[in-house]
Amino acid sequence: MLESHQPKPTYRVALVIQYLGTHFHGWQRQKKQRTVQEEIETAIATILGHHVTLHGAGRTDSGVHAAAQVAHFEATSLIPAHKWATILNSYLPPDILIRASASVDNRWHARFSAAYRRYRYTIYTEDLPNLFVRSFSWHYYYAPLDESLIQAALKPLLGKHHLAAFHRAGSKRSHSWVEVQAAECRRSGPFLHIEIQADGFLYGMVRLLVGMVVQVGSEQRTLSNFTELWKEERREEVKHAAPPQGLCLLRVGYPDFPFPKEIWYDTWPKFVISQESLVIGS
Repeated sequence: MLESHQPKPTYRVALVIQYLGTHFHGWQRQKKQRTVQEEIETAIATILGHHVTLHGAGRTDSGVHAAAQVAHFEATSLIPAHKWATILNSYLPPDILIRASASVDNRWHARFSAAYRRYRYTIYTEDLPNLFVRSFSWHYYYAPLDESLIQAALKPLLGKHHLAAFHRAGSKRSHSWVEVQAAECRRSGPFLHIEIQADGFLYGMVRLLVGMVVQVGSEQRTLSNFTELWKEERREEVKHAAPPQGLCLLRVGYPDFPFPKEIWYDTWPKFVISQESLVIGS
């Protein structure tokens, strides 16, 4: 019997990806650096026998985590799309997890089809350090932080603005316009959680922004000064970025997404300190 030489089907696979950023030099593939994109591409290539390009919804910096990064690639195989998550997890290191995989239309794109990205930044404000939260928060004990002042600083950012003040050098993006859809600060015991949602983010934007609103929350900078700073695009005054380990890409939203909400919507746990012990609660 003659062997069939029919070409294998080509289809687009979407992935929901979690990773601990601690030991990664960010998402994007780089020479001589460990990155999330390269780890997953290597695993896919091992399975398929040839290189593929993984397209992510956004890039995260060195040390930044992701609870629901989204990416897609073109598969040429007989593997059903929904099986890719399980198969890939058997090839990936323990600091990357594929939550789910699914087939998407060839016009769907992890980056260009996204309606928003949402980040959460966690600040730990107790005087004493805590090993169990150190890898996932900024230990800020230098001065008390007033969450109401931080919230007041965030509120004027809602809407579409030119946010060049929070744009790190080195970006290839041609403009600094960002539509901020949500911006909030909430306290949970010794933790402050700052969440920002936008249609897209500038290179280094969230960490630079958090570094500045912390100055407002600690009363080192006034609300009016902070607002004038970004409206007047005084980038030279934005000198301190919050450290990367407190930042997590919380989710990416799409008008047409093949995954149920429990897969991608809110999978990054919040730490809760009780008098008896440290527990993690969602």
